[in-house]
Amino acid sequence: MEMKTGAQIAAADLTDWRKLGQGLHARYLVGDFTAGARFVAAVGEAGSALGHHPHATLGRQYVDLKLISDDAIYTDDAGAEHVVEWVTDKDLDLARRITRIAAEQGATADPAGITTIELGLDTAHAATIAPVWAALLTGSTEAVGRGSIGTDVRDATGRVPIVWFQETDEHETPRQRWHLDIWVAPEHAEQRIAAAVAAGGIVVDDSEAPSFVVIADQDGNKACVCTDSGRWGADRGSEPGED
Repeated sequence: MEMKTGAQIAAADLTDWRKLGQGLHARYLVGDFTAGARFVAAVGEAGSALGHHPHATLGRQYVDLKLISDDAIYTDDAGAEHVVEWVTDKDLDLARRITRIAAEQGATADPAGITTIELGLDTAHAATIAPVWAALLTGSTEAVGRGSIGTDVRDATGRVPIVWFQETDEHETPRQRWHLDIWVAPEHAEQRIAAAVAAGGIVVDDSEAPSFVVIADQDGNKACVCTDSGRWGADRGSEPGED
């Protein structure tokens, strides 16, 4: 099934859901664990009817859901097709059904509570080092390139964050190589950035906002606050191999 573009996902007007990274995410606030379990059961039935299910995490007063298809089709500039993990019509359809279920059961969407973490590593040797990180994080090199067109390390069970490799120049001088990509709902990005600045953080680069804003701590360690806004062109994050 063809992967959906950022513009197509935004046009779907999924009020409870936000696209963070590759998938759709929602957090629902529920009265207690039992209410959450009842909600998850109803979501499971809806998923079974469509032959597609979300990833679910059940807490005492919340349910986190992620929707993504592992058989999305990405067509590159040369016309070649690749199977990737991305949002498809299956995810949009199920998201709408889950939104209706939530309304029926009194579960409240909480976009401000949604956060997804990805690890970015600057390197000139992605193909060489990716298998090492795949083995360390998942126990197997099979995670390299899984669901992407690049060298991303993606655990099939979602135990660990995605690791992606940002191409950089060769250099001998030590400098920060790891950085966090902190994905949030677009309307809550300014709040997250402001909180980091209030805590002593520094805005290093906001030239790509709202796509991402680079924040540094007092020691100069950097992280990116990322959203799906502004990623619908040929910028970073617009293709399934660049997260």
